[in-house]
Amino acid sequence: MLTLAVIVHSSPARAGAGASAPSSAPPTTRGPSPSVSTPPTTPPTTSPPAAAPVPTITVTAASAAPSPSAGRTVADAVTALPGSDTGDVAVAVTDLDGDEVAGYDSAEDSDDDTYDTASIVKVDILAALLLRKQSAGTRMTERERDLATAMIEASDNDAATALWDTIGGSAGLDAANDTLGLAHTSGGSGELWGLTQTTAKDQVTLLRAVFGSHSPLSAASRTYIAGLMRSVETGQRWGVSAADSDDSGYALKNGWLQRSATGLWDINSIGLVTYQGHELLICVLSAGQHSEAGGIDLVEDVATAAAQAFTAAA
Repeated sequence: MLTLAVIVHSSPARAGAGASAPSSAPPTTRGPSPSVSTPPTTPPTTSPPAAAPVPTITVTAASAAPSPSAGRTVADAVTALPGSDTGDVAVAVTDLDGDEVAGYDSAEDSDDDTYDTASIVKVDILAALLLRKQSAGTRMTERERDLATAMIEASDNDAATALWDTIGGSAGLDAANDTLGLAHTSGGSGELWGLTQTTAKDQVTLLRAVFGSHSPLSAASRTYIAGLMRSVETGQRWGVSAADSDDSGYALKNGWLQRSATGLWDINSIGLVTYQGHELLICVLSAGQHSEAGGIDLVEDVATAAAQAFTAAA
């Protein structure tokens, strides 16, 4: 089974055994700079009790099977890429306005095999927190908003751990994911949030909950998360942003880590891009890459190839 781990700024104890944090931020993306939207301001209030339940409204992950042409075209496009046979890579792509999800996973024939999330789970943590706030009828405190900004825009791991504890750890994340429709995602044990297991298709389901209109998340919550994902630091704008062809802005969250046991890299990226007029939700997960730069190049190439193939087959 593949192992990723927590990304930048984390200690090995929180990233998982055998992990070491990269010494510098990855290079800036080849894609355009995102348009920045300021998250809505809400006055701080007292946090809800730790045991506050998530809403009972649930959403089902998109179940429409990809057409043979879309699924095969995406798989062929990815496997034709130079370096696609290095390590493992999984991708899922869908149109924001559609139900069809096309995916590819080099690890197994089944696309239900899970990968460690590393820092892309920070979007899921924030979604879980906002669901709890909605259920309790309260707003985020000023401190929670500061932590959320640091967690998403700067990928700060201490902020993620603080909010992970606030949502109740893996149990809280799993409860939120039941509501969000993530059927193959399970929270990491203890404070090892970076070892949360997920699939590329589950991450697309999460992205749909953030950017789609039919979601357990309120409009204000969706706008807030999207605003932070559009405002990531310059050094973290690589990844699925490479597939944004229309220079209309994108929103993303990335994860990257060098494994100390092997020296190989794990690189992940999730987000919303606009490709040839199509608003696409894309997730790319990878493991076992020989270098940080090479892994980033592969993730960007896979995202772009998947966007091209998916829209061509639509």
